[in-house]
Amino acid sequence: MPVFTRFSGSSQPGDGVPEAEEEPAGGEREEDEREATAASGPAPETSRTPLGHRLTRLRTWRTRHPRTARALRLATTTLAAVLVLGALLLPNTLPALKAVSFARIPAEAVIGAVVVLALPRRPRLVAAVLYGLGLTALTTVNLLDMGFNEYLGRGFNAALDWDLLPDAQAYVEDTLGGGVATAAAVGAVVLVLLVAAVMVAATIRLATVLARHRVRATKGALIAGTVWVTCSALGLTLFGGPIASERGAGALRVHAQRTVESLRDEAEFVKQSKADTFGNTPPGQLLPDLRGKDVIFTFIESYGRSAVEDPIMAPGVGRTLDTSTEALEKAGFAARSGWLTSATYGGSSWLGHSTTMSGLWIDNQRRYRTVSAGDHLTLTKAFQKTGAWDTVGVMPGVQKGWPEEKWYGLDKLYDSRDLGYRGPKFSWSTMPDQYALEAFQRRVHGKKRDKPLMSFVILTSSHQPWAPIPKMVGWDELGDGSVFDAIQKAGNKASDVLTDTTKSREEYGRSIQYSLTSLTQWLQRYGTDDTVLVFLGDHQPIARVSGNGASRDVPVSIVAKDPKVLDKVAGWNWTEGLKPGRDAPVWKMDAFRDRFLKAFGSTPHPSKG
Repeated sequence: MPVFTRFSGSSQPGDGVPEAEEEPAGGEREEDEREATAASGPAPETSRTPLGHRLTRLRTWRTRHPRTARALRLATTTLAAVLVLGALLLPNTLPALKAVSFARIPAEAVIGAVVVLALPRRPRLVAAVLYGLGLTALTTVNLLDMGFNEYLGRGFNAALDWDLLPDAQAYVEDTLGGGVATAAAVGAVVLVLLVAAVMVAATIRLATVLARHRVRATKGALIAGTVWVTCSALGLTLFGGPIASERGAGALRVHAQRTVESLRDEAEFVKQSKADTFGNTPPGQLLPDLRGKDVIFTFIESYGRSAVEDPIMAPGVGRTLDTSTEALEKAGFAARSGWLTSATYGGSSWLGHSTTMSGLWIDNQRRYRTVSAGDHLTLTKAFQKTGAWDTVGVMPGVQKGWPEEKWYGLDKLYDSRDLGYRGPKFSWSTMPDQYALEAFQRRVHGKKRDKPLMSFVILTSSHQPWAPIPKMVGWDELGDGSVFDAIQKAGNKASDVLTDTTKSREEYGRSIQYSLTSLTQWLQRYGTDDTVLVFLGDHQPIARVSGNGASRDVPVSIVAKDPKVLDKVAGWNWTEGLKPGRDAPVWKMDAFRDRFLKAFGSTPHPSKG
């Protein structure tokens, strides 16, 4: 029986030990003969081109060094197999990224081998390219899942999350500089293209090898398929996971389902946003029990339950809360505190703000755009609608036009450009919270006016990466903020904190202490008998800080001097003081608006979608 021999070059007697290959059957024999003929040497005119010369030299080298060439072919094939199997078995979370996760038999590899063996040459090449591109997509979504799970506590959503990429680049630019942001964006694109090129090359290589060793490859695919089916039927496991894996197909299926569900959810949410319990309530029946009060709603960036209960952060934050509670009591204030479950985690603060104020569950950017483009009543707009309050927003994190101020019902917005700050940025934060609050006092809260004031204040000093962190200075020393120059220069570098999990957790705790101290000292200094402060966190810090599996709960507190204000919320059973107890009630964040409106005398008059 004839046996084909192949050297990856022209066959010459005495050049080395040939590599034996199995005889193909039927039409495949002619196909492999054509491939062998093509490999044996180029046409004369081809060899005259630069590419032809290089190919000729390569074939000559392989002919002269058959053992080395064979070792390289074996190494290349092995590497291709490792890449393909690795892509098929790659987990989508960092904690699951362990060697044992790859001790599986992927069904997609067995099916891919069967398809390749069944196809003739050209369709086989097309299938290999498509398979490689599929592996590229799978690898990309798995890596995105890792990043989103690490920072936002959830997987990547292909239907919703592309809108977040510009915000991510802006965050990197503000934190680490424009050069780093540009390099990261370019690097991400290059990485995807590189993965695509490598995966396609790997699948083509494996498809070629399988076709040339058709008999053995067919037997191997049959054995692997039998083993997979047996392990799946018996539920056999290894290292805590099933031996028979369909991880790749499962991951793509989950993402496809997630995308479809998101599109359906968007249509349903449009209907939800048009229905409102207080949509038709007359102005005179909104918030009658707060008339005459200066009401301030303040969000503290990343102020989550972990800050109050985590063993690393809680001691310092707990002392700050206890000290602040005592200081406020001496100033005549009392407080009640509970928990809200945020609609977001680790980032996208605006989703937490809008959920709290609208009474709708806004957990993605599409929902945010939908509701903020409509006329659903926000809690802040309810104050404006009464005509009994002036309404303002103080947002040092806003650095450009912010059209949502109309939806929030704000008569005037003070952003980073309006607060007179001339000091240094603290990483992402444009100015320290202490300065922002003092500027709020000078420009807004301390001014005489005909109506009481409703203020919507967003504090930013506890925004990641928590380096450098401001320090408290004398309130009379704040000036234009230049006093913070030396503090900023002496602080930690963002890059040092970002790469150290323990330090990130420690510095996060310190940033929360700073923000709480700034806010409570401001209240002591400038609060009056008619001041009502509601402050809360927008979301938990990133999972690397709050811990895997952490809740989405954030603390919320109401502080006032007038005991009648807190009497209105006595039925909420919140904890006395600024630190909510472990057993304090936990509400979803979207429940707060209606509870607050009802507690202070508002009468429901629903509007229908």
